[in-house]
Amino acid sequence: MKKDELTKIYNSKLKELTNHNKLYYNKSKPIISDSQYDKLKYEILNLEKRYKFLKNKKSPNKAVGYKPSKSFEKYKHRVPMLSLSNAFNENDLVNFEKKIFNYLNKKIKFQYSVEPKIDGISASLTYKNKKLLYGVSRGDGLIGEVITENLKTIKDIPRQINMPNFPNEIEIRGEVFIKKKDFFKIKNEFANPRNAASGTLRQKDPNETKKIPLNFIAYTFGFIQNNQFKFQSEFLKELKKWGFKINKHNKILSNIKELISFHKKFEDNKFDIDYDVDGLVYKIDDLNLQNRLGYTSSAPRWAIAHKFSADNAITKIKNIEIQVGRTGALTPVAKVEPVNIGGVIVSNATLHNEDEIMRKDIRIGDFVKIERAGDVIPHVIEVDKSKRDKISEAFKFPSNCPSCGSKTIKEFNLTTKKYDAVRRCTNDGFECERIAIEKIKHFISKEALNIDGFGKKVVENFWNLKLIKKPQDIFKLDYDKIVSLDGWGELSVDNLKNSIENSKNVSLQRFIYSIGVRHIGIENSKLLADNLENILNFTKILKNQNFEKFLNIDGIGETQISSLKNFFSNKFNKDIVIELTSILNIKHEKINKSGILINKNFMFTGKLSGISRAEAKSLIEKNSGTTLSSVSKNLNYLVIGEKPTKHKVDQAKTLGVKVITQDELIKLLN
Repeated sequence: MKKDELTKIYNSKLKELTNHNKLYYNKSKPIISDSQYDKLKYEILNLEKRYKFLKNKKSPNKAVGYKPSKSFEKYKHRVPMLSLSNAFNENDLVNFEKKIFNYLNKKIKFQYSVEPKIDGISASLTYKNKKLLYGVSRGDGLIGEVITENLKTIKDIPRQINMPNFPNEIEIRGEVFIKKKDFFKIKNEFANPRNAASGTLRQKDPNETKKIPLNFIAYTFGFIQNNQFKFQSEFLKELKKWGFKINKHNKILSNIKELISFHKKFEDNKFDIDYDVDGLVYKIDDLNLQNRLGYTSSAPRWAIAHKFSADNAITKIKNIEIQVGRTGALTPVAKVEPVNIGGVIVSNATLHNEDEIMRKDIRIGDFVKIERAGDVIPHVIEVDKSKRDKISEAFKFPSNCPSCGSKTIKEFNLTTKKYDAVRRCTNDGFECERIAIEKIKHFISKEALNIDGFGKKVVENFWNLKLIKKPQDIFKLDYDKIVSLDGWGELSVDNLKNSIENSKNVSLQRFIYSIGVRHIGIENSKLLADNLENILNFTKILKNQNFEKFLNIDGIGETQISSLKNFFSNKFNKDIVIELTSILNIKHEKINKSGILINKNFMFTGKLSGISRAEAKSLIEKNSGTTLSSVSKNLNYLVIGEKPTKHKVDQAKTLGVKVITQDELIKLLN
């Protein structure tokens, strides 16, 4: 790659990192997980290592955090508050030790002072004449924000210390955080516990800060007058005597083997701790060695943070609930103790199906490892059976639908010659309450009738109020009753009424899709619509049950025919669909086979501006293009909107797929 291309990539990544630093340190509103941030930082440092001409003052090798906000008084740290280098595996720790030996020019024996790395906000407390004088945030590592009055609201921070051996002047450093149980009470106000701590500390009014139960754990000093301490562990013990809280999990270890063993054990048991921990910090215990090793421009040479896996965490299953989907599929969901995974609070995890529960022997009350990666729904990786209660019983999957009581079955797959893993309710219709609700949600979705302002929560609410029980009830709503409901007014009701009226004009393919027949997705709906040409032909087939004629359509097979037969053999289902045909204005939109996007495949990621994704897909299809649901080598264009999914963009670039913006898509469409 050419020098100017490398520089462009490097500067782009630096700009991205600087923006994330601003959001994280200054705004307390990070939009990426810690693991994504660490990956970006690693990519920049790796580029600098490989190409010596890449240099910038904003490099993570030089800069720490982000410049302090203008809203607070500034304070220059007497000793910089630098961040730590990261280790992710044993090899990183081996290299860390090698650098120490190289710097000292010899191998020496030393011990590590080990402490949990709390996922909170660093703070510096300066005491003079035994009284708290200043409380300061990290800021950019050199200059912080004076937040003394806010820090004084924390009960763990002594305002005055009258111990005889307490130094006349000392700067004590520690971490401000909120406990999980306290965060749970305010989880609707903040994205995660760290944001809660950060946002609270940066309040202008200390009385507002006081409302949030913040905690403080001390872990080191920045400056100390007439330092008499020889070891980090010795200083920690004295902190406790002075009235500060220190971490009860602090430990002294001797070598990398012990560090690795303790790290694994601690990660497996971190759920037992009542605050978020994202790794362990290893410091050389000998303070004289710390002084000799000193600092690089961004981190101490004598300490390193050994991060936990950012995409998984240990938690406890409180209950297993069975959800019933639109097609009758029974999906088990684990209700777990809320846990922070990569900056997101997770309280539910899918268990996939009955076979998965049996294979992993997952039970209520189990401690489990949950993984969350990218867009993947959180799921259980493994069970820690060593912590299982002796009276624990295997989970019994229901043989009857928890919604309507109908028998549940596993269908035999003629292709694989095996029974499906998914168990289903045999009532494939609107008589089953949960199926009916999910079918109505599908009916109003963007790819179906696309009724603006009629979302999933509205469906649930109107169902509970007995305003809707079937799709056609949407067109017979009592608007006088709705206007009196909480959250509704005349304007919002008028908007809903207009959206419903507009949705009555629908294409044949959208109508077929909106019915929600299993195995009849968007593409199959198009094929059926092209074959039928009008709604009258569709109703004739419904009444005669003559679905075999669809076997002539390329792309429609026995599976789709069987599914149509099963669905419309239910008289209730058939009557609902026929009544809808009399309410709606259904017309067939013929596919343009000579448009400017012919033979081009598109996919979207991120939020579009001024247009819904459903409308954008419709525009592409009207111009002979096709939209796909996943990134593959068959994709021609990945269209990115606001906050696109990073791994989709990376995957597209790897496969050579062209990544374009919404504006570039508009240019393609002329």
